[in-house]
Amino acid sequence: MTKPRILVWYRNDLRLHDHEPLAKALKAEGDVIPVYCFDPRQFGRTSHGFPKTGSFRAQFLLESIADLRESLRAIGSDLILRQGFPEEIIPTLAQELGATTVRFYRETTSEELAVETALETALQEANIPAVAAWGHTLYHPDDLPFDIQDVPELFTRFRKEVEKEVKVYEVFPTPRSLPALPDIEAGELPILSDFGLDAPVSDPRGVIAFKGGETAGIARLDHYFWQHDHLKVYKETRNGMLGADYSSKFSPWLALGCLSPRYIYWHVQDYESQRTKNDSTYWLIFELLWRDYFRFICAKHGARIFRRSGLQGVSLPWKEDWERFDLWREGKTGFPLVDANMREIAATGFMSNRGRQNVASFLTKNLGINWQLGAEWFESLLIDYDVCSNWANWNYTAGVGNDARGFRFFNITKQAKDYDLQGDYVKHWLPELTNLPASKVHEPWKLLPVEQQRFGVRLGVDYPNPVVDLFKSAEANEKIYNAAFSIAGTQTKPKLRGRR
Repeated sequence: MTKPRILVWYRNDLRLHDHEPLAKALKAEGDVIPVYCFDPRQFGRTSHGFPKTGSFRAQFLLESIADLRESLRAIGSDLILRQGFPEEIIPTLAQELGATTVRFYRETTSEELAVETALETALQEANIPAVAAWGHTLYHPDDLPFDIQDVPELFTRFRKEVEKEVKVYEVFPTPRSLPALPDIEAGELPILSDFGLDAPVSDPRGVIAFKGGETAGIARLDHYFWQHDHLKVYKETRNGMLGADYSSKFSPWLALGCLSPRYIYWHVQDYESQRTKNDSTYWLIFELLWRDYFRFICAKHGARIFRRSGLQGVSLPWKEDWERFDLWREGKTGFPLVDANMREIAATGFMSNRGRQNVASFLTKNLGINWQLGAEWFESLLIDYDVCSNWANWNYTAGVGNDARGFRFFNITKQAKDYDLQGDYVKHWLPELTNLPASKVHEPWKLLPVEQQRFGVRLGVDYPNPVVDLFKSAEANEKIYNAAFSIAGTQTKPKLRGRR
């Protein structure tokens, strides 16, 4: 009897562990054929002209695929690599190889869903069944205590209901062996120049040297949990910005599916039973719940997450001020905390969560610039870009998201003093401010001429003057915000408040 041939289409699930399509294909006792397609649309341009996948993201992706290929080869298989539209490549390949089924993980947002629909249509015409699984979250949508269309608009309600009623599944086993590929050319791994990209320059100031792939992701978890015991203080240190271990840094590997959220969850359970159970161990699961929430919100609201009016559907007169936007993305706003974070992401493709909240607030609440520009800039640069988390977070920070709470902005100078009291972080990324004492470094615009001379920094020459007045700009944008919501009739006027 001829064995069935099952094609497994890899997407943002670049791992062997906890992989349902792979595990189910292996269980069918057939020939398992792993495939990855480099979709040219992934390397196109965003609506505002940024590279959709910049050099840092692309390098991390290539490293992750190379690692997956090596892992598959180590257990007897290989990874077929192709460049082209998956909805064309996969059906053609399936027919050529006589595949009886195509298995893959389903995505959530519009571009990816359009590819899935086209693929399933083509496979149906070829009489090849397509079997899609859900696998990017801790919780399966079928187990939620509500339908997707009834996902609560407030995270706290979502969290409480899910934690009360839903359990996390065990992980699917990691295969120890796979059958060899049929007689077919596996294909060469592309290089960055194939996508018109230059290799990113490694900056030694980066928090860690991120390397893509399941192997590196598992090693990072082992380092953070078991070798150095950092999980026990995660809640206390997670708002840091400088150094390798203030937070888990799992997000890049989660974004490409090199790490499964369930894999992390069960390692937390092991840690709690073997080491300690406290607020910190819970808080890491809490952050994974945010990932779930954003993905389910995207599944509920569809393309609205990308619209200028956001999930609130409110038309705000966002500015398309490219001059100021460039100052923001180049780290030249005159606000050290903003500038340091923007220079970090430009140099490394990574930024702390605390930094992301501050720079996003500044772009939208102080500069009044269209939040979509910021979301697309992050999409281009971030090695941990996750479509749902990125766009939902920008919706929220811009005040147009489902869980928006009025005009809330981050008081940049207060944030800087709360989270970088001695100025170590801003000096790390802004060497022109190195000589400033901690009491001066976060508000250099207050330096007297004699102090500028003493500390060797000339405002407007060595470091820019502030592009706006922090509170006056927020007040002006609050009026615009409140007027838009008043017209929409969706919100009463909140009080202006610099957050934390």
